[in-house]
Amino acid sequence: MSDAAIYGQEMFSLPHDVVVLPSKGKFYTQKKESIKVGYLTAQDENILLSPNQTKDGLINTLLRNKIYEPGFDINQLIDVDVQAVLIFLRNTSFGPEYNFKIKDPSTGRDFEQVILLEQLSYVEPEIEPTEDGLFTFSLPKSNVQVKCKILNLGDQKELDKLKDFYPPNMTIPVVTKKLEKQIVELDGSRDREKIAQFISQMPIADSKHIRNTLTKCEPRLDLERTIIAPSGEKVTIDVSFGAEFFRPFF
Repeated sequence: MSDAAIYGQEMFSLPHDVVVLPSKGKFYTQKKESIKVGYLTAQDENILLSPNQTKDGLINTLLRNKIYEPGFDINQLIDVDVQAVLIFLRNTSFGPEYNFKIKDPSTGRDFEQVILLEQLSYVEPEIEPTEDGLFTFSLPKSNVQVKCKILNLGDQKELDKLKDFYPPNMTIPVVTKKLEKQIVELDGSRDREKIAQFISQMPIADSKHIRNTLTKCEPRLDLERTIIAPSGEKVTIDVSFGAEFFRPFF
């Protein structure tokens, strides 16, 4: 028996459950609609409590350690599916109550608010992808047809690393590099050099159109909540998935 097969058997023997992916697997090569995810253990507390653990480092470590799917590349995951796994891990370990400390804008005083994670709703995309998980549409200014994709975890990691390659006084080309990852095909061509050259001269109206269209294409969680502060004033917050998300009692 191969090492991979033994490893797979060991993973499946660990306590786990099945998490349904909000994306329904439409953006993945394997088209998985659900994945097996293990429960957080006492050993995982070492990771959760590590003072050197960054938000991104924590998320990547948890995904790598707790997804029990041999051959499944976690870097394929899009945001909404990452969030679904993180919510499962937290709900099964600490419960669905998420306590926030918020500042009352009228008094400047902090107050606590509880949000039930199980009540977060998914926003279905307005546009369905093709069989290969892409979206085809025309750009309004340049009048060319593009095939685009939703960025995944691996793409985001690479974009986050851009700052490491540019000196502090130099503008980081975040917008154009992001477009280079989003645009898979340009007028039937997948020549990366041709696509990069086109992006460097792309009208802002076309860039905005891609951004707005892909927002309609991407399944997502509704993370925005409006809270009434003790003063009676409304406060809008976004549910975040930082280190404190997994440290409610520490």
